[in-house]
Amino acid sequence: MAQDDEARAARGGHGEGFVPGRVGVVCLGLIGGSFARALHAAGREVYAWDRSDATLELAMVDVVDGRLTDELVRSCELIILAGYPRVSVDWLRRRQALVAPGAVVIDTVGVKRAVCDACLPMAARHDWHFVGCHPMAGTQFSGYAHSRANLFRGAPMVMVPPAGMDDVERLDLLDRIERLLAPCGFGRFTVTTAERHDEVVAFTSQLAHVVSNAYVKSPSARQHAGFSAGSYRDLTRVARLNAPMWRELFLDDADNLSREIGTLIDNLRQYKDAIDARDGERLERLLVEGDRLKREIEGR
Repeated sequence: MAQDDEARAARGGHGEGFVPGRVGVVCLGLIGGSFARALHAAGREVYAWDRSDATLELAMVDVVDGRLTDELVRSCELIILAGYPRVSVDWLRRRQALVAPGAVVIDTVGVKRAVCDACLPMAARHDWHFVGCHPMAGTQFSGYAHSRANLFRGAPMVMVPPAGMDDVERLDLLDRIERLLAPCGFGRFTVTTAERHDEVVAFTSQLAHVVSNAYVKSPSARQHAGFSAGSYRDLTRVARLNAPMWRELFLDDADNLSREIGTLIDNLRQYKDAIDARDGERLERLLVEGDRLKREIEGR
C-alpha cells in the first residue's frame, strides 16, 4: 500500500495518470521541433505526432523517444499543441477523453481567442487543464529543419489561463507550467486574456508581416541590389513567411488586424499628402511625432 501511495504521489496524486515529466508534442514544425529539442536535451521523455511520417521519423533519430500514440497520450503530463490553429484544435478534440486526469495541455498558436474558445470547454468536461500559450520567438524560416533547442532562450511566453480559477489555483497551475518548460529558458512569462493577447499581437506581429510582405511587392524591390542596407533588411525580414499558417492566423484575428491596417493606411496617407503637397513643415511634424513616440515607448 505504501508503494502504491508513493507511485500515486509521483504521478501528481492521480492514480493511473501521467508519467511525471513526460511530454507529448503535436506537430514538429519550427516551434514544436524546438520544444522537442529543448526538452529532450534536458533529459525529458518526449513523444511526438506529426502529419508527415518523414518528419517524425527524422525526429525519432535523435530528438523524440517515439510516436505519440493514443495510448501514450494517456501517459503525458504535458501536451504541447504546436500546429496550425485548426490542426491543433482538431487533434485535441479527437483525443480529449484520452488526456490523463491532472495533465496539462498548452498550445503555441499565435492567436488565442479561436484556440481557447475551442479547447477550454474540452478541459472543463474532463479532469485536465488547458492554458493558452504563445512563445514570442521564431524566425523567417519554417519547418523542423530550422528548429533548434535554444530558440526560446530569453524569449517571452504569454499565457492565458482559464477564467474560472481562483487565484491560488491559477498561480499553482502557471507555476507548474513554468517548471515544466524550464529547459526552454523563457526569459519572461506574461499572463493576459485571450482578447487582450489578440489585440496586441495584431499590432506587434501580424501587422509587421503584412507590411513586410506588401513592401516587397514594389517593382523597385527587384532593383535594390547595391542600394540597400540595414533598413531594407529589417523591413523585409518577415516578408518570407509560411502563407498557409499566416492565412489562418490573420483570419482568426481579422477584426483586430483589419483595424491596425486601417490605422496604418490613415497614417501613411498623412505622409503621402504632405509629400504630394511639398509641405515640408507638415512632413517634418509627422516625422518628429513618430520619433517622439518611439522614444517615449522605449522610455528614453
